[in-house]
Amino acid sequence: MSNLDARIEGLMSQVARGRGHLAGDEWGELVELTALRGHVLGRIDEAERAASLAEACVGQAPHDPRCLVARARTAAHFHRFPAALADLDRAAALGRDAQALNKERAAVHQAVGRYDEALAAHRQALSLRHDFTALASLGAYHAERGEVAKAERWFLAARRGYRGVSPFPLAMLESQCGHAWLAHDDFARARIWLESAMRRLPAYVPAQGHLAEIDAAEGRAAVAIGHLRRLARDSDDPQYAAQLARILAAGAAGAEPEFWRAHAAAGYERLMARHPEAYADHAAEFWLTVGGDPQRALELARQNLALRPTPRARLLVDRARSRVGQHQ
Repeated sequence: MSNLDARIEGLMSQVARGRGHLAGDEWGELVELTALRGHVLGRIDEAERAASLAEACVGQAPHDPRCLVARARTAAHFHRFPAALADLDRAAALGRDAQALNKERAAVHQAVGRYDEALAAHRQALSLRHDFTALASLGAYHAERGEVAKAERWFLAARRGYRGVSPFPLAMLESQCGHAWLAHDDFARARIWLESAMRRLPAYVPAQGHLAEIDAAEGRAAVAIGHLRRLARDSDDPQYAAQLARILAAGAAGAEPEFWRAHAAAGYERLMARHPEAYADHAAEFWLTVGGDPQRALELARQNLALRPTPRARLLVDRARSRVGQHQ
C-alpha cells in the first residue's frame, strides 16, 4: 500500500506542476491506480477522483485513445455503460488496439447481461493469450452467471498462471471467488478464498466485509460487529453501516442499530444523488432489508433492472415485489 501511495503521489505531483507533464500511458496509470486504491480501501471518493482524473486526461488530450479508454473504465465503474461504449468506439476510431478494446467491451456486455457477446470476447482473448487476465476474466464471467464451481476452476487456473509480483491482482481474484461462494451460502469455501486474499493484502476492505458477513452467519456476531464498526467508520461506502445495523438489530434493541441505519440511509441518499445508475441495486437492497421501505426498494430495483437486465436484477425486483405484497 505504501508503494501504491507513493506512485500515485509521484504522478499527482507531475499533474500539479502544470498541464502536459503526463503522457497518455501515465495518465492511464494514474487513473487505474487511484481507482485501485479506492477499491482496496472501500473508498468511493477515490473512485470519483479517478473519474475526475480521466476527464482531465481527455480534456488535455481529446484525441489520445489511452485517455478515452481510461475514461471508459471509470464510466463503466459507475454503470454509465453507454458513455463507456461510446468512448471505446472513439478509441477504436483513433487506432487503439482492437483486442484490448474487445476486453473492455466484454466487461460492459457482461455487466448488462449480454452474456453471449461477453463470452465470445473472453474466448477470443484466451485463444490469443492464455494468460492470467484472460483466465481470470472467464472466472469472473462464470461467477456472474452463478456457475461458481466452473468459475473456481478458471480462478484456480489464473492463480497458477500468475507471473507478477504484485499482490493486488491475486487478492482481487481470490476475493471475487470468495464472494461468489458466499452468494451461494457456502461459507466454508468462501472463507478459504477470502482469508487467502486477506493474507496477501491485509488492508483489503471488501474481503474484510465479506468475512464479517460469514462470521455473522455462523453465529459469531460479536466478531462481525467489531470488524464492521471499524469499516463503517473508515469507509464512505454505506454498505458496511447497513451490514452493521442489520446484525445489531438482530441481536438487541437500542440506539446503536438505529444510528447505523440512519448513517447508511444518508449515505445511500448521497450516492443516489451523484451516481444513481451505480447504486440503485445497493440502495434497493438496503431499503428492502434494514432500511424498512420495500416500496422504495421496488422502485430502485426496477430502475436497476432497466439498466442491467440480468438474472440478479430480476431476482431483486421479484424479492421487492414480494415484500411490497406482504405489506399491503
